Amino acid sequence: MPLPTLIPSCSNRICCFSTKGSEKQSRNRNPTPPIQKQASFLEGLVPPLIAAFVALSPIYTNTPVSLGQTIEIERGAKLFRQACIGCHDGGGNIIQPGATLFLKDLQRNGVDSTEEIFRVTYYGKGRMPGFGESCTPRGQCTFGERLQDEEIKLLAEFVKLQADQGWANIASTED
Repeated sequence: MPLPTLIPSCSNRICCFSTKGSEKQSRNRNPTPPIQKQASFLEGLVPPLIAAFVALSPIYTNTPVSLGQTIEIERGAKLFRQACIGCHDGGGNIIQPGATLFLKDLQRNGVDSTEEIFRVTYYGKGRMPGFGESCTPRGQCTFGERLQDEEIKLLAEFVKLQADQGWANIASTED
């Protein structure tokens, strides 16, 4: 049974209220109180607002990652900045323009899997030196510091992730 609408029955400041005619009025109106209407409307907005927030968040990635994966990605990014950014800033290639780290070039060059990226990083290819501890022949390998297998694995995973995302989330000037 709907609540009766209170209608003022006198015109002075201290009013009396009557329920006269309230049944007729309540039959013609939506029985949902205004507060419930607002709450229902806001509840309907929550899922799209959360989706918009997540989609526009700068830390959003297409693949959900755990804290452990995030740490691995950060380690890969740090290694990339230390060993690769001189030639591959932002995924490009200042030495050989057709050998960028963008997905289309990786695919064209047959280096679009984590395993192939690992192999090229370890042994080198063309003008790119290898960084693996057991890299041979000597002229194909870096004269700088060699990387351990685990570090090259992190680098390969980082490069693949960035390539899949179009290198949109990489900052070249970070430490």
